[in-house]
Amino acid sequence: MSETQHFVDSADGVRVAVYEEGNPEGPTVVLVHGWPDSHVLWDGVVPLLAERFRIIRYDNRGVGLSSAPKPVSAYTMARFADDFAAVIGERSPGQPVHVLAHDWGSVGIWEFLKRPGAGDRVATFTSVSGPSQDQLVEYIFSGLRQPWRPRRFARSISQALRLTYMVFFSIPVLPSLLLRAALASKAVRRNIVDNIPVEQIHHADNLASDAARSVKTYPANYFRSFTKRQPPGIVDVPVQLVVNTHDKYVRPYGYDESARWVPRLWRRDIKAGHFSPMSHPRVMAAAVHDFADLADGRQPSRALLRAQVGRPRGSFGDTLVSVTGAGSGIGRETAFAFAREGAELVISDIDEAAVKDTAAGITARGGTAHAYVLDVSDGEAVEAFAERIGAEHGLPDIVVNNAGIGQAGNFLDTPAEQFDRVLDVNLGGVVNGCRSFGRRLVERGTGGHIVNVSSMAAYAPLQSLNAYCTSKAATYMFSDCLRAELDAAGVGLTTICPGVIDTNIINTTRFDAPAGKQDEDVDGRRGQLGKMFALRHYGPDKVANAILSSVRKGKPIRPVAPEAYALYGVSRVLPQALRSTARMRVI
Repeated sequence: MSETQHFVDSADGVRVAVYEEGNPEGPTVVLVHGWPDSHVLWDGVVPLLAERFRIIRYDNRGVGLSSAPKPVSAYTMARFADDFAAVIGERSPGQPVHVLAHDWGSVGIWEFLKRPGAGDRVATFTSVSGPSQDQLVEYIFSGLRQPWRPRRFARSISQALRLTYMVFFSIPVLPSLLLRAALASKAVRRNIVDNIPVEQIHHADNLASDAARSVKTYPANYFRSFTKRQPPGIVDVPVQLVVNTHDKYVRPYGYDESARWVPRLWRRDIKAGHFSPMSHPRVMAAAVHDFADLADGRQPSRALLRAQVGRPRGSFGDTLVSVTGAGSGIGRETAFAFAREGAELVISDIDEAAVKDTAAGITARGGTAHAYVLDVSDGEAVEAFAERIGAEHGLPDIVVNNAGIGQAGNFLDTPAEQFDRVLDVNLGGVVNGCRSFGRRLVERGTGGHIVNVSSMAAYAPLQSLNAYCTSKAATYMFSDCLRAELDAAGVGLTTICPGVIDTNIINTTRFDAPAGKQDEDVDGRRGQLGKMFALRHYGPDKVANAILSSVRKGKPIRPVAPEAYALYGVSRVLPQALRSTARMRVI
């Protein structure tokens, strides 16, 4: 449906330019922008809502085709609330609306929600970088009154200082003149929105003049919020906070006490700057869809359950975790460990009977697990798997790329096809999992975590484990490179490097002996190594616990077992010493 334009008269006679589009039969969502933006701010979000929702957005007073009253007093949040009331009163009479608002637009909605009967007009409210003035000021002053709590006291000072730029914007005339000149520059416009890619920046052509006229919002509200403090009232509307952890102006801890005044509160933290409606349109749209589903009585999404403030849950409750190679060993114990902490599991293995047995074990303990057969070395199969999982269960929040195979033998004794197979599974499986799930986690925009299981062998070379060491070292370096790339999207990556772990890997490891070695000699050596691993008595459950701990703490690299830690240190300090050990033989 094409966009239509209307004008609505506010309480003080200001004419507000209103734009409507989307599904005329759908529920109504009102998008409210802040400063220095216009309704164009939402251009990246609208296409993601248009099929389901009737969309109303409007230009705040002083912006676009809306009136620009001259008195500073015409730009108080009470007037912003009047404008919102007028828009929904005329364009959505009698029907409660969903609201998504940013910056000063969001502050104006908080002001509206203080009014009697507001809960009858607003079904849900999603606030982005625009806290309630009353709540934020109360947070600052309550912290300043508690100098005996150093961290809380320091945070209050920090938040107050981050608002002092408003003092400059409250000076008469000068800010308007400077804004007209500065915002005429494309480079400046990019800089103020944290250098978001050009194709994602949505500014009206007349941004400079809009900003110059509407900057009166600052003198109308900044000093008033501190000098005419009012106790925050209880907000009787479901509120969802999208908290930008890299916001330069409103820090994440500024919302930490919001639950005192909002009984029905959800909070989603995302790694984004102040202008997340531009940088993360998918997150904005998903938040609105999820909240509307909740209002309609549908089953809440896993993400919304995680976001609910005050909801009791395990450490990984309301989390979907994918684990490959979950039929035995480290993968199996990792699946069990996540399930104990409340996670829902998607487990896979090339051995159908083994992975189904793991799923049955999780179910018997009261958990939820979905078993799949998967060859991680097949890139097309992994991509199809990721697509299927997304459709049936949603995108996993944590992806553990664990599947791997063992290989013993010198390079010249190992058949080419076997060497390639080790690389295809141990390295290729990790690469395939990261490509299929990593891309989806980045596109989702709400973070996540990937765990790549490497080995102590990544930094402890042995001539008799050439293929295995090579595959694990490549996994280690691949993870280091990818970690830097994913970090910008808030997706964590941990490389796990287990030492000598008592699993069934010796029984499944292929031994390629030198020419002339008898089969019984290889079998005897396999038995000796198996006994050594068993006597070591360091089980895969310890690796599983290390994986969970590393995900919680966001650790980049985690050796597991004393020998893994020791060799990791030696590899950093005395690398030549480890190169000398490469002469040690396994068979």
